[in-house]
Amino acid sequence: MTARRILPASLAAAYAAFALTFRGPRERFWQRMTATGACLGSLALVADPDLRKTRIRPAHIALGAVTAAGLYAVFRVGDRLARRIMPKGGEDIDEVYQLRALRPAPELVARLALVIGPAEELFWRGMIQRALAERFGRWRGAALAAGAYGAAHVMTGNLTLTGAAATAGAYWSTLAAGGLPMGALIASHAMWDVWIFLVQPTAGP
Repeated sequence: MTARRILPASLAAAYAAFALTFRGPRERFWQRMTATGACLGSLALVADPDLRKTRIRPAHIALGAVTAAGLYAVFRVGDRLARRIMPKGGEDIDEVYQLRALRPAPELVARLALVIGPAEELFWRGMIQRALAERFGRWRGAALAAGAYGAAHVMTGNLTLTGAAATAGAYWSTLAAGGLPMGALIASHAMWDVWIFLVQPTAGP
């Protein structure tokens, strides 16, 4: 099995999983999101042996913190713009943050930092982006991977969330194409998820 050979099937599976995750019963959203992450992350590790060599080193944590802070700054501005420009911007953003009430905060930290965030990097910036880069070149592959990541969130039915995902995907895909190690990408995604969702949300009270 190689990532490039199973790329179409992998994307189809990811899109179906996202649709089931966001369209299923709301009270079990986090269980489905964690299962989706575990499945996609495992698929990436099986399909791309290089990803199994990933290690998160102290330097990766530092790089992750810096890049996560940069993306958070982008989202602070984006939150204000979305609430002013998007017809349902504020409603869409608040709908996402309401998911925090479904499970205890410590549990959400574990799900986001240990499964969901790392799995998304392994699958989208690891397996998918690397396979696309092999075929189309580094930067074109990054653009296609970012587009695929954003498009997966169309399944949520939340236009503002889709735009936010496309922005985050473009950010991490650019970093990956620029040479940021997978360990740093994982650290960045995990820290950003926890910070923006649980510690310092962009939404007001």
